Amino acid sequence: MLEPWVNQAAGLQALALQHAPRLVAVASHGQQTGELPLLWGLCASWSDLGQSVLVLDAHAPESADNPGLAQWLNNPLQRAGDEDPLIWQVLPAARGLQRVHDLPMLEQTLSHLFKPWDIVLIYAPASHLLRVLAGSGLSPLIVVPPALPCAVSAYAALKLLLQGRLHPSVVNLVPEPLMQSGVALTASAYHLQQCAASFLGYHVHTRTVVATSQPVQAREDLQHLALDLFENALSLEQPRRSERVH
Repeated sequence: MLEPWVNQAAGLQALALQHAPRLVAVASHGQQTGELPLLWGLCASWSDLGQSVLVLDAHAPESADNPGLAQWLNNPLQRAGDEDPLIWQVLPAARGLQRVHDLPMLEQTLSHLFKPWDIVLIYAPASHLLRVLAGSGLSPLIVVPPALPCAVSAYAALKLLLQGRLHPSVVNLVPEPLMQSGVALTASAYHLQQCAASFLGYHVHTRTVVATSQPVQAREDLQHLALDLFENALSLEQPRRSERVH
């Protein structure tokens, strides 16, 4: 059972040897209580494989006491000279990401800032990701916690991302007691699927992650998800032209 995991991990490490920063995105939709534990679990999984991770947090504003992406943009040469990044770093990025208007700017202007890291994760509202990543082909992650109101906010995020031809990956976060009772799809994820099919004509494929007190099981779920996200990440090495969204 562990063989596919070992093979995937070897593939990730081989890709990382090319050392092109790879971009992953998590689309927030007002449900940080469920999103943050999964996000940190992903970062821990990548770190366990020796990958350095930079999280650009659009929910945290930069300041003089808490500098972040905005300061890096103001002084890129100093940032580019740092070749020894922390294995896992969270950077305030609310103001800095507001200055990034589209994908070419993200790739052409910021790739040298991100070069020391193996993985760059943007954690931002769907509207931010739509502006920066539209037409990129990246598949942002939407986390759907079990609380039923989460289906409404997740649907709004999904609808917005689809406008930019961004086809999100959806994580169905299932509490351990439900999984043990044979319920593999929460009510919130089910309603998201139904609404997307009825109103958008879009089939939502969900990926189940168990919210469990057993760290081994939770880590295995997250490891496989982390590998899939890495393999489908957007390389920041070669700038590309973004499609225009009408």
